[in-house]
Amino acid sequence: QVQLVESGGGLVQPGGSLRLSCAASGSMFSINTMGWYRQAPGKQRELVATITSVSSGYNTNYADSVKGRFTISRDSAKKTVYLQMNSLKPDDTAVYFCQMFMRLYGSADWKYYWGQGIQVTVSS
Repeated sequence: QVQLVESGGGLVQPGGSLRLSCAASGSMFSINTMGWYRQAPGKQRELVATITSVSSGYNTNYADSVKGRFTISRDSAKKTVYLQMNSLKPDDTAVYFCQMFMRLYGSADWKYYWGQGIQVTVSS
């Protein structure tokens, strides 16, 4: 069993900042890609950012809507992914979901795992 738990969400004014965290716990596992998605009411879940482990370090990518404002990072030892969100806008309001592509030890299958989601509200 693997559990992903997000934290750090809440209410913030436009122009403010929040830092989301997502930690994986439970069974032993290997992680390739960590990422953040978000879903606003009535809208489809969309990619925010991903960070992928490579031999030379990490590769990151961002949705155009958050480039220059959000930064994704990870702590491999803590099995944790972060999302630093600056210059927040009302359009950033959504439930943010952590995702990790991982393989549990003892299994040959790689699967996507999701957190339960955490609310981020940007409003004056």
